Amino acid sequence: MQRLFGFSQSKPKPDLQQAISSTDARAEATQGKISRLDAELGRYRDQMKKMRDGPGKSAVQQRAIRVLRQKRMYEAQMEQLMQQSFNMEQSIMATDNLRNTMATVDAMQQANKDLKRTYKNVSVDRIERIQDEMEDLLEQSGALQETLSRSYAMPEDIDEEELEAELEALEEEPLEQESDMPSYLQHATGAFPAQPDSVDELPAESEPVPSEMRAA
Repeated sequence: MQRLFGFSQSKPKPDLQQAISSTDARAEATQGKISRLDAELGRYRDQMKKMRDGPGKSAVQQRAIRVLRQKRMYEAQMEQLMQQSFNMEQSIMATDNLRNTMATVDAMQQANKDLKRTYKNVSVDRIERIQDEMEDLLEQSGALQETLSRSYAMPEDIDEEELEAELEALEEEPLEQESDMPSYLQHATGAFPAQPDSVDELPAESEPVPSEMRAA
């Protein structure tokens, strides 16, 4: 029937955000009217200051009173529009908070489901068994390392005090001069005179010769 007679289909209802925008636009228009009435009242006020009492001034006063009544009416309408806009904004905030709460609850429920599904695959007994096996393996590894580090062919009846005494004796011995010459060719310092470098050279005397030996 609506198509036959040309009736238009019903339009979708505006949401709260569109209603707030429309209300704010009406409030701005009302504020513009109030501003124009304020300007008109200002002109009437200036005229009345310059005029003397009489019919002319009374006529200006009546026009000023009429403008003032219109201003009060627009101001009341302005307050109503602002209150309506505020109430709708509060409704939007409450709706958003409720949606966020519902989303949080849904996320928590999904997280609980995931945790339950995950914990089904986790066995405390299995974890304890793995820990025990790991402890046993570590003990076996320590025993193996101790076995590999064992010393061979070492007498077990060695006295530690004798070893310490021998070590102290080694520390007290003087260091010997190292030489490539055999021991039978080496001379102690000051025991024999140094050999000459050639046949014509007299051997160096380590001590002065007595006079008796010279006379002989």
